[in-house]
Amino acid sequence: MQFERVQKSYDGQTLVVKDLNLTVPKGEFLTMLGPSGSGKTTTLMMLAGFETATHGQIRLNGRNINDVPPHKRGIGMVFQNYALFPHMSVAENLAFPLDVRSLGKAEKEQKVKRALDMVQMGQFANRRPGQLSGGQQQRIALARALVFEPELVLMDEPLGALDKQLREHMQFEIKHIADSLGITVVYVTHDQTEALTMSDRVAVFNDGVIQQLAPPDELYEAPMNSFVARFIGENNTMTGVVTALDGSRCVVRLDSGDEIDAKPVNVAKVGERTKVSIRPERVETNKARLRPGAHTLTARVEEFIYMGDMFRTRLSVAGNSNFIMKTRNAPDQVRLEPGAEIEIGWLPEDCRALDAA
Repeated sequence: MQFERVQKSYDGQTLVVKDLNLTVPKGEFLTMLGPSGSGKTTTLMMLAGFETATHGQIRLNGRNINDVPPHKRGIGMVFQNYALFPHMSVAENLAFPLDVRSLGKAEKEQKVKRALDMVQMGQFANRRPGQLSGGQQQRIALARALVFEPELVLMDEPLGALDKQLREHMQFEIKHIADSLGITVVYVTHDQTEALTMSDRVAVFNDGVIQQLAPPDELYEAPMNSFVARFIGENNTMTGVVTALDGSRCVVRLDSGDEIDAKPVNVAKVGERTKVSIRPERVETNKARLRPGAHTLTARVEEFIYMGDMFRTRLSVAGNSNFIMKTRNAPDQVRLEPGAEIEIGWLPEDCRALDAA
């Protein structure tokens, strides 16, 4: 599946999707993640055929599908609101996409049974959607998208209506089914945890543009700009000016006057403004755990929160009173009192100098 220089405008002036180039290989689970209005859902709707690209080509198996109507694209769809027919039984809901394709009765029954067994709902074939829980309805919606064995399945916020525990369970179940069938999935969500948990790659959208396309671990550990660093996970930022730049290392003079070493990711020259990014779990207060080369600053403890498996400490550091440190709950980890002054540190490669935007 490919997008080639695809643009979308609703009013002929403002581009909701800007010059999108994206290739999704067969069998990949790709998640499109971003805030409301970023272009992710419009991109999905163009792929489904419910929206028309203003410019560019959308290809499926090498074929241009710009002018192919939705029902002839052979794409499965799962929506947040399930979109099940309330007057039909579960089996009839699943048979509907097969009726459209004029399959014989025996083949239809076989495919419906296989799809229901796939989502562990075989015993509910004769129920109506109104007799099912939200989680059960979502399983049926997934089974209906898979029943005609499409190569590509699109999912638009499919778990948004479920409670937290069921949502987490369904994340793993959908991923397991997709992997076992070898189907290609394009998944839209605004939930970053969902994206990181389920995806082979994540495309982070903002302002109609993919800001970064990468596997979940790379996206989290190595954000390429300030937006991605801020949007994915919790992140500490401090602003300053680049005072030295030498290959894989730069020196940043923070607005507080402190100087720190950082990895130059999105800075080009000395004198440039930058935001440095440090993940809370990369900050350490136990010097025994810090390797040689770690940078240290003095910090004041503002708040200390026990979270079971970890401690979350809010600090004042270099003029930032919302600097977060996360440390695991370990026998050698000291509980910190508000008002205490401590030394914190991190490795220079964990501190990324990004754009100042």
